[in-house]
Amino acid sequence: MHRSPRSLAAAVRRLLPLLILVAAGGVPARADVPAAPVMTVYRFNGPLDVPYYGADAVARSGATTPAGTLAQGTSVVPCLVVRDGRPLVDAGGTPWVGFEIVVDARRAERADTARFKATVAQRKTMRVANHHCPPGVSRVLDVRRLAVIEKPPSFDPPAAGRAEPAGGTGLDAVVRAFHASSQCAEAHDRLMGRRAALARAWDAFGRANAGRWPAAEIARARNLDYVMRTALYEGHLDRGCTAYGACERNVIALSIRNRGREGCTPSQGCRAVGDFEGVASAVSQYNIWDELLTQTSGLTSCFLRPDLVGHPDYLKLRAMYAQNVGDVERILYGDADDLAAVFPDSTGARTAMRHYYHPPAMGKCFPDHPRVEFMSGAVARRGDDFVLIAGTRIEVGTARDGGYLFREALVTAGPTGDAVEVVDRYPGFVVDGRKVSLAKPAGCRPYGTPAGCRFERIGRHRKVPSWLDAGRAVALTCRIRARGETCNRPPTLETARVGGVCDVEMQPVAGVP
Repeated sequence: MHRSPRSLAAAVRRLLPLLILVAAGGVPARADVPAAPVMTVYRFNGPLDVPYYGADAVARSGATTPAGTLAQGTSVVPCLVVRDGRPLVDAGGTPWVGFEIVVDARRAERADTARFKATVAQRKTMRVANHHCPPGVSRVLDVRRLAVIEKPPSFDPPAAGRAEPAGGTGLDAVVRAFHASSQCAEAHDRLMGRRAALARAWDAFGRANAGRWPAAEIARARNLDYVMRTALYEGHLDRGCTAYGACERNVIALSIRNRGREGCTPSQGCRAVGDFEGVASAVSQYNIWDELLTQTSGLTSCFLRPDLVGHPDYLKLRAMYAQNVGDVERILYGDADDLAAVFPDSTGARTAMRHYYHPPAMGKCFPDHPRVEFMSGAVARRGDDFVLIAGTRIEVGTARDGGYLFREALVTAGPTGDAVEVVDRYPGFVVDGRKVSLAKPAGCRPYGTPAGCRFERIGRHRKVPSWLDAGRAVALTCRIRARGETCNRPPTLETARVGGVCDVEMQPVAGVP
């Protein structure tokens, strides 16, 4: 339709206030925000099954009768159930989220690893108007039972032909035979319940090989296997076969040895003196044995399988095992002279050290960024559009409309410190004020180290364990045939020192009750 210049000018004048508001972020034409991420059902050492509820029932009377359950490790795409222009939240502002299942942990198989990776990648690049659920979503889940975890389900590759003799000598030969066995393969075949499945596999392997090795030797090999698995995955895998990395694994094994021999207590998983398996796999003590973490790592895998020789995903892990297994056997079953040989110049700590922690892995805190907060689950609004802010750190901005403007705080943990980049990916959105605390961070220490170390420059802050000040930080020294981070360098004898109040990577502690 033709408009005269006068009528067109009048139309522009009428639209001008709205155009100004749009440019200023006050009244957006339509949201354009990142899609909600893939999230995983997760509560550390929590119940295996997590309930979900009917959305209508929650809206009427709260969460009373579950409509079903999702298993720990199930991954979903969450969304916000919007009714009468408002999202479904509890009295504190925590959203009940609808969900679409990506991988059901109860039924997962090898193909689901690729499906999970593809969905995570797709969601990272997707832009959407909002995070509203599509019509027909009728089930909701407490968003606090979800976490953003990008590690995919982990499975060993299918066996390639018949297993050849596994090699090794002594206890190592028994461990390698177990890894090559059908019993081990069955333990890692399903995604769920792997900790218990590994124990059943060792039981079955022991029965099947009762005439091949004495029962006591199989029992010792079983304990060695558990301690080696724990030392490998509790340590920093990226350190590979460096002297520090190998010494770190020996220190972890020493903590297990001392808990199983010097101070056997049920609270630390020890059922009887020498029960290194119970100590090493106690979820509350060595959290890598948590249900979800066993699903996303090779902790319970058969990584010493003979047909995996040369497989790129297992080369370094196998080399790290070979580098430490001799030392760890001496730590567990040797005498005082063996301990002195593995840990020279460490007299006071050899039998007293039972605790340790890794400072970089402790809770992040940002005293230099006092308005940075972690959102486990909150709703943000702009006009009629709502988005889910979950598993995300934000920088809280100015107060507005019962909440706060905010920007996302992206944290990159580098080798010497944290880099915090603040980006505005939700312009004009206001996060629910009920979910913002503006409380000062508590319990933060430079690099998460014990008191007593001074740093010229502080690159990161971390929270420290509640038991830290009850003990004393110790250092242990190792002499190691190191082969570098990639484990392919010719071995050279090197000395490494792990611990002490100024070690920002690992803190062995003695004297904790």
